Amino acid sequence: MLVRAITAPGLRRWCQSQRGAAAACFPLGRALLGVRGAEAAAFLQGLLTNDVTQLVSEGDAPPALYAHALNVQGRCLYDVILYRLHGSTAEEPHILLECDSSVLDSIQQHLKLYKIRRKVTISPCPDLSLWAVLPGDTSSLPKCADQALLLTPDPRAEVMGWRLIAKKGANLAEIIPGSQLGDVQDYHRHRYKQGIPEGVKDLPPGVALPLESNLAFMNGISFTKGCYIGQELTARTHHMGVIRKRLLPVTFPGPLPAAGVPEGADILTQAGKRAGKFRAGGGELGIALLRLAHLHEPLCIPLDGGSVELRAATPEWWPKGAAK
Repeated sequence: MLVRAITAPGLRRWCQSQRGAAAACFPLGRALLGVRGAEAAAFLQGLLTNDVTQLVSEGDAPPALYAHALNVQGRCLYDVILYRLHGSTAEEPHILLECDSSVLDSIQQHLKLYKIRRKVTISPCPDLSLWAVLPGDTSSLPKCADQALLLTPDPRAEVMGWRLIAKKGANLAEIIPGSQLGDVQDYHRHRYKQGIPEGVKDLPPGVALPLESNLAFMNGISFTKGCYIGQELTARTHHMGVIRKRLLPVTFPGPLPAAGVPEGADILTQAGKRAGKFRAGGGELGIALLRLAHLHEPLCIPLDGGSVELRAATPEWWPKGAAK
């Protein structure tokens, strides 16, 4: 089977800046769910924030899309990446849905609740594996490989490299010559450094709001598509143009307690005002929901027996002026 390797110009420039470094492949614990059938795109269109019909459009259809599934109150339930497996509009639509593996059963139930009489089949794909690829030299990326289904730029941000879907047990050295197996914790550290949320720890179901979670910055929402579940609050927030809190990367400059920083811990200013909440992290890096008004102030998280300092920053890949 041919691997569709699509190179975005911006990603190519980023990779060239990393030239000389071998591509690192990180095994992800995310699940893959197949949605297949004549009405696959129309079915997902009413459940997700992005314009899924792009995946079945004629011409230059994107190979992947990022999106959120929302509840009726407009809060995030699942963060997903959709992959187009069908090669042309003449083929039956076949879309892979990537999600947090801990919510695989839940998202299947969610989809089947709205399936009704739609001509689609929904089934897990345990025979496939998902990898994040952070390449240095793009010349090592393949043109074709028998063991790969798809190799495409991560649709969320150029700094996140590529997504690879391969057969379970595939030999990555054959798919990407010269690549190295990376520690998945290093992948998560890279995510946190770039402020990219992923999974239920970073985006608590029923709590996280899509625009505060930077969904628009990560190409995960269409403001021109038709109705979908949770659209009303999201559209209203967008048109008002005021977003006072956002997910931001944070660092801990000092030593951390042995137990780490608890998820959901309150973040305070030096004056004791609530500035936000810590979502999740690894080591000295993490991601937090913060009020932009306190972005450049000294911040801390109170813990038993003391507190830990943290610093927030805006990622370089954000649009200019996005934190204002």
